[in-house]
Amino acid sequence: MNKTLFIISFFSLDVCFSQTEIRQVNLSECALELTQQEVTYDPSYFSIDYPNGDVPSNKGVCTDVVIRAYRKIGIDLQKEVHEDMKANFSAYPNIWGLTATDRNIDHRRVPNLMTFFRRKGEEKPISNDARDYAPGDIVCWNLGGATTHIGIVVDKKSKDGKRNLIVHNIGSGQVLADCLFDFKIIGHYRYKI
Repeated sequence: MNKTLFIISFFSLDVCFSQTEIRQVNLSECALELTQQEVTYDPSYFSIDYPNGDVPSNKGVCTDVVIRAYRKIGIDLQKEVHEDMKANFSAYPNIWGLTATDRNIDHRRVPNLMTFFRRKGEEKPISNDARDYAPGDIVCWNLGGATTHIGIVVDKKSKDGKRNLIVHNIGSGQVLADCLFDFKIIGHYRYKI
C-alpha cells in the first residue's frame, strides 16, 4: 500500500514538474511554429471577434506574431489589453487621437503592447549583451521616426552562436531572423511564461 502511494505521489510530482518546464519554453516553441504558416504582411484594419478575435490567418503584422504565440499558450492579449485600456485609458499612448478603446486594433499596436507589458509584466533592462535576451522575452525596436516593431526571442541561436534569434513579421511574413541588434531596442519585457 505504501509503495503504491509512493509511486502515485512520484508520478504526480513528475507531471507537475513537466508541465512547469513545458510552459517555460512554450512561448518560444509557439513562436517558432508560426514561422511554418504562410502570412502576408497586411496592416489593414479588420473588424474581428471579441474575445479571441484574430485577423485572417494568412495576414498579419509584427504584433500579430506576439498575439498568436500567446494565444497558443492560452493567453488572449486582445482581451487583456482591452480590459486594461478600458480601465486605465489615460495610461496608454494617445498617438491615434482616440477617445475610447477599440478592441479590433488596440492590441495590434506596438506602443499599446509596450504599455501593457510594462504595466502587467516584467520590464527587463535594455542592454547590448545578447545574453540578457532569453527565449520567451519580448523585444521592441524603433525602426526610425515613429515606426515601432516587436518580436519574440526564441531558443534558436545565430550562426555564430552568440545571439538568440527572433520570430517577427517586418514585411516578409512570420519569419525567424538574426535581428536582435539590427535596430534600436526601446523595450524588453517578459509576460506570464
